[in-house]
Amino acid sequence: MDHVIAELRTYVKQKLEKEGSGHDWYHIDRVVKQARSIAKEEGANLFICEVAALVHDLADDKIASSEQAGLEEVEQLLFPLNKADLEHVLEIITTISFKGGNRPPVRSLEAKVVQDADRLDAIGAIGVARTFVYAGSKGDLIYDPSIQPREHMSASSYRNEKSTAINHFYEKLLNLKALMNTNTGLRIAEERHEFMTSFLSQFHGEWEGLK
Repeated sequence: MDHVIAELRTYVKQKLEKEGSGHDWYHIDRVVKQARSIAKEEGANLFICEVAALVHDLADDKIASSEQAGLEEVEQLLFPLNKADLEHVLEIITTISFKGGNRPPVRSLEAKVVQDADRLDAIGAIGVARTFVYAGSKGDLIYDPSIQPREHMSASSYRNEKSTAINHFYEKLLNLKALMNTNTGLRIAEERHEFMTSFLSQFHGEWEGLK
């Protein structure tokens, strides 16, 4: 099924190469590489993991006009797959997104692998960079001490309410290490989590004129 992977890569790259919220082709490519690496360590199905990683953002409302429209696009792209594989990929991409922490736990090993890979790209040095790109794309401020991080969010409020780039660390990113599904994902997340906590300590020190 190498031709399926090749065609998907070409399509997704063309579609997302100019995307400006941090969910661009390079994000997809990193998630694919990370998913393959974790899948090999954890004994997951490499083909399913790679396909799901390639299309995982196409049904996201940051990219698609609606989740349903995105899923229809994905189904058309994956017509060469047998029914079981197609349903597996669709289950993965409809359950791995964070959306304010309101999604049910993923079930299959492949879903766990792709979710870990996607979440790893949200933390660490690249996660810090993506956070500010995404905040800028929404018109959010870097930081405003009067806006407190939100603790309980619906999927709608998570996506649509005003927040700040720094708040995003406390609302989501610092929680991701504890949500890793695989031992491999957790091992990688621990170092990236430490990088973020160090960054935030430096940021708040500079904000207060203490560093």
